[in-house]
Amino acid sequence: MKSEKIKITVDIYGQQYTIVGSESTSHIRYVANQIDEKMREIQQANRMLDTTNVAVLTAVNIMHENVLLQEQLEVLERKLALLEG
Repeated sequence: MKSEKIKITVDIYGQQYTIVGSESTSHIRYVANQIDEKMREIQQANRMLDTTNVAVLTAVNIMHENVLLQEQLEVLERKLALLEG
C-alpha cells in the first residue's frame, strides 16, 4: 500500500523550502528544525562561512553522525546474533 504524500513548507536557515514526503508533518518539521539548528551551530563556530559552506559542512557533520550510528547498529546486531546463537 502506497503512503499518501504531503506537502509542507519549512524554514531552514532563513530560507523557505517546500518538502514533499510521506512522513507526518511533525516529523518533517522536526527534521527541518534539526538541520536549521545544526547549520546555526556551525555558523556560530565560524562566522566567516557563507551559506553554501555552512550547508556543506552541515551535510558532512550529519553524514558523519549517520555513519557512526550505522557502525554502532552493525556492532549491536552482531552481538545480538551471537546471543541468539
